[in-house]
Amino acid sequence: MKKILVPVDFSKHSEYALEVAANIAKKHNASIVLLHMIGISDSVLANSEIAEEAEAKYYLNLTKEKIKETIEKEYLKEVSVEAVIQNYKDFSEVNNVAQEQNCDLVVMGSHGTSGITELFVGSNTEKVVRTSNLPVIVIKKPHKDFTIKTMVLASDLDKASIPVYEKAEAFAKLFSATLEVAYINTSGAHFMGYDDVKKRMENFQKELGKKINVKFYNYHSVERGIFNYCYEKDADLLVIPTHGRKGLAHFVVGSLAENVTNHAKLPVMTIKL
Repeated sequence: MKKILVPVDFSKHSEYALEVAANIAKKHNASIVLLHMIGISDSVLANSEIAEEAEAKYYLNLTKEKIKETIEKEYLKEVSVEAVIQNYKDFSEVNNVAQEQNCDLVVMGSHGTSGITELFVGSNTEKVVRTSNLPVIVIKKPHKDFTIKTMVLASDLDKASIPVYEKAEAFAKLFSATLEVAYINTSGAHFMGYDDVKKRMENFQKELGKKINVKFYNYHSVERGIFNYCYEKDADLLVIPTHGRKGLAHFVVGSLAENVTNHAKLPVMTIKL
């Protein structure tokens, strides 16, 4: 791991993410790219060139001051930090910056969402999770010493998920952590009997090319089953695949990864299929 991208808006949640990223960077001799999106509105850009230039300079100078204050944080000492400022308003553009900067990982903060607003508005975290080609770690609370001992990968054991397992396994090795694979078997129409579950696991292992330990957990919903399993295992990091759905399909079908990321209390890493 060489570069970690951290989108910041100077809120306490983005600072939680930055401190975690600094912790990871120190342990693995990586650098950090700070991304701040000014997001000047179209109404401002529609003003005269003089007014536009003055407005842009004001926000740019303010951002530079805040970035300087941020870089001087104690936990960022001995970490190489580069700042990138963009006039983006859409968090889906984070992926573009990550690729341009040759980053390996995105770490971002989130307060999560709840209630009816998440259906109509969504969140910036969802947009990053949905569009990022890189693994994304979402942080909800402060972690002074971000240590990963146990990782849980929630998987449907489909062969398309094998690259996700391989990336999760590589990350676990990087942290000398154990990786547990959990298959949540739900009640109702999607419930699978023992023979079907065993066959699914054997097919997954055959495609993977080796045997792995898979835990089967029965629960009435996948999302709550994942949370309960992580709680019982005292997991430090939950890993979940995302399909990165866009447009109408995303609105109708939704995304388990985005729901889990929004509602989880522990750190979540999403990896695109």
